[in-house]
Amino acid sequence: QAIILVHWLLTVWGCMNYMLPASYAWGNFSVLALGIWAIVQRDSVDAIVMFLTGLLLTVLTDIIHISVFYPPNNYLTDAIGSIGMAIFSLLLKPVSCYLVYRMYRERGGE
Repeated sequence: QAIILVHWLLTVWGCMNYMLPASYAWGNFSVLALGIWAIVQRDSVDAIVMFLTGLLLTVLTDIIHISVFYPPNNYLTDAIGSIGMAIFSLLLKPVSCYLVYRMYRERGGE
């Protein structure tokens, strides 16, 4: 639950500026919805696998979004907070993937 809350907060803060496109928000919030599904259905291995797969895919898409839409130097001061939160979320996702993988193993995944 803490993973969902932290990534939700960082995604909201990352979307507060106009620099990142709507696809960044859609991708991350969709994966968070999968995480809520994994929390609600504690006995489902499929839910946790979907959440883990979604987290891994958003690592890739976040790298693409941040690298393509990173502002030039003269506009950097306008978006430093928003882009910073998106980068912090990206850096935190491997830790989240590890924790979700441990939950997958606890639920009987191979």
